Amino acid sequence: MSNIQIPISVLNLVPIRQGQESKEAIDSMVDLAQATEKMGYTRYWIAEHHNTATLVSSATSILIKHTLEHTEKIRVGSGGVMLPNHAPLVVAEQFGTMATIYPGRLDLGLGRAPGTDMITANALRRSKSDTVYTFPEDVKSLLTYFGPEEEQGSVKAYPGVGTNIPIYILGSSPDSAHLAARLGLPYVFASHFAPRWMADAIDIYRSEFQPSEYLDQPYMTVCLNVIAAETDEEAKREATTMQQFFLNVVRGSSVKLSPPVESMDALWNEQEKAIASNMSSFTFMGSKTSIRAQMKQFQDQYHVDEIMAISYIFDPEKQKRSYEILKEVVDEG
Repeated sequence: MSNIQIPISVLNLVPIRQGQESKEAIDSMVDLAQATEKMGYTRYWIAEHHNTATLVSSATSILIKHTLEHTEKIRVGSGGVMLPNHAPLVVAEQFGTMATIYPGRLDLGLGRAPGTDMITANALRRSKSDTVYTFPEDVKSLLTYFGPEEEQGSVKAYPGVGTNIPIYILGSSPDSAHLAARLGLPYVFASHFAPRWMADAIDIYRSEFQPSEYLDQPYMTVCLNVIAAETDEEAKREATTMQQFFLNVVRGSSVKLSPPVESMDALWNEQEKAIASNMSSFTFMGSKTSIRAQMKQFQDQYHVDEIMAISYIFDPEKQKRSYEILKEVVDEG
């Protein structure tokens, strides 16, 4: 039997709920961080998205700093910083500064996608060349910037040198699995929206992993959608908020996070339903009993080292309760 008593963490895209403005969405982000910290969650990661009217997670490092400021012990990090948009030195200086203020509490998750559409990506880009292809070198640069003084080049990140901020490679396809394995870094897969390649990516990462000064053996984290409630019926209803979220992604529309509905049938057609359901196919949903069964089944198959949960639930109190139920499942084993 696989172990479900593993670290569990939180991912937040910082969505704006209907009836909220940007400031309230940021306040909700902090409120959830404080609540999950009290529950004993391991880390709280904030995503990076641009030109998306319904999400306020564009200036990720500022949101991370804000969250660190209003919490005490939970690790806070990026899920992730999208490196094509940033010069590694700037990232190193920003995170090095935060690590100096809040030592031992910072994670840096790195992604190779821009986290937006191509027109916006070009507006963000630091150069005209396609920086997606420089991702492996950019990761190595960051490892150096955070490493010991004697391994630095002529350009150094002050502060940053010697902070040894843990770096995680993020992926939604097998490409980054090869890189994480080759560099001996922890790997996080985005099953919460790109489940198709998860099994392949896990296999590649584990089979190709090379021990490094950062890790002796592979460390595999999977991000999943979690909608937990007192009953299966209640969870199914709350999940319609998540289904509406993915329908908006499919349509490219700018609708704020919406309250649950009795039925999705009137909202989407069969094709939209199929695409949205496929994107969210890795979802733990239901009562505590159901969540436990789903988690055990998942762990029997994949044996991951950590689960990161994202919960699109409209009512903030019900969202917190969902995280509470997940933590209870893990703690009770």
